[in-house]
Amino acid sequence: MISKLQKTIRPVWAVRGLHKSAVEVLRHPAPEDTVTASFGKFISEVKPQHLSSVVLHRSKRMVLDSIGVGVIGSTTDVFELALQHCQHMYAPDDISSVYGRRGTRLSPTLAAFVNGVATHSMDFDDTWHPATHPSGAVLPAVLALSDMMSANSKPSGLDFLLAFNIGIEIQGRLMRFSNEAHNIPKRFHPPSVVGTMGSAAACARLLSLDPSQCSHALAIATSLSGAPMANAATQSKPLHIGNASRLGLEAALLASRGLEASSLVLDSVTGVAGFNAFYEDYVPQPLELSNDDGHMFLLEEQDMGFKRFPAHLGMHWVADAAASVHKILVGFGPGTVSPAQVQDILLRVPKSKYINRPFPDSEHEARHSFQFNACSALLDGEVTVQSFTPAAIRRPDLLALLSRVRMEHPQDNPANFNSMYGEVQVTLVGGDILKGRCDTFYGHWRNPLTNESLRKKFRNNAGAVLPSEKVERLIDVVEELDRLGDCRALLSQLQ
Repeated sequence: MISKLQKTIRPVWAVRGLHKSAVEVLRHPAPEDTVTASFGKFISEVKPQHLSSVVLHRSKRMVLDSIGVGVIGSTTDVFELALQHCQHMYAPDDISSVYGRRGTRLSPTLAAFVNGVATHSMDFDDTWHPATHPSGAVLPAVLALSDMMSANSKPSGLDFLLAFNIGIEIQGRLMRFSNEAHNIPKRFHPPSVVGTMGSAAACARLLSLDPSQCSHALAIATSLSGAPMANAATQSKPLHIGNASRLGLEAALLASRGLEASSLVLDSVTGVAGFNAFYEDYVPQPLELSNDDGHMFLLEEQDMGFKRFPAHLGMHWVADAAASVHKILVGFGPGTVSPAQVQDILLRVPKSKYINRPFPDSEHEARHSFQFNACSALLDGEVTVQSFTPAAIRRPDLLALLSRVRMEHPQDNPANFNSMYGEVQVTLVGGDILKGRCDTFYGHWRNPLTNESLRKKFRNNAGAVLPSEKVERLIDVVEELDRLGDCRALLSQLQ
């Protein structure tokens, strides 16, 4: 009788008609088998020996470049506004250093914020594929947290680099779970999403959190993530990086105190949005750490893109294409390019609304304008830091060229930094047609800057604020970072 009764019993959820999402939760694997748990375990347990010589070399280049763009970024108006806000609204807490401001210190979270703002204030920071700015969200947080640690517990240079690389790795892994993330963004600014996660991961490692705490740090960071693309090309865009750095650090500090959050935030749970709220086609996979073969960081297979001038990455294709036309045009005339020579300018570029700005009114709009960067390179032969000054933006010759620009969006030119191209076609008054095309600009991950070029960029940027001896010392310290007993030699050179 009992056996017959057992056969007729159906699962309770089937009888009561529980919603499908509740069924999925009931059937979900044990916490230690989740994607979220695998990320926490990786953050806590990956070892310095998993960093290959290639990853160490590439990540040190990233650290050097990020410090340089942060230091020159400390000269910008948006940085000054952010710094003044922090100094006026919060009590003094002289712990963590501020880029380029000798004697100025803030609380660790506020220092992470203002240094993150500085890093992105000129849109001069590195760019990866899938599209994000990885270093600016992580490095300021790791520096600020290292400043917070007592003198006898500073991380070694190698531990510092491991934490930094963990922050970069987490960003890359999360973005590879989405096809949408591979393209130039339309909805969320990627550093405001994955950057916060990367900052939390790096800081959780530096704080030596256990796997469960690291998972909670990521889940807390998810609740602190996300900024809309509508604020691109405004003074608020650098806040995205500053907030990512600051809030990731705060997430790790909260987790270290025992604050908990969803144990499934990185998993795909039907009916309950977690990290997949940011990417609709998000399909997560566990982050495995092999006991035998170690771990291959994404930076090993995907190098970083470094910018030669301070503008949105897409501008580098049209600038190089236009510069090649400039060289030809100079040969037609007296050594300079005049708008009087030009009848029409046609740009063939990807379709992306927020970088289609025919007549930019500010430096931030100019940094996000195909038209402006193409015309600047056509007129001057290059785009530089000085191209975005108010006087340069309002030059009559530049405005005359901008009035002659048309754009086309060929089907074979996707809004994707790994496969787009830039083409500039100039029709002269006499009817001659000149063309320039760039498929891979110098500085792209397929055509990376040499160490000499990267150091030249760093010297120009950092040298705008710091004395030359400190600039050279920073180059030496970063190169030796993985061999330093602690990171105080780096921390002492940033102001």
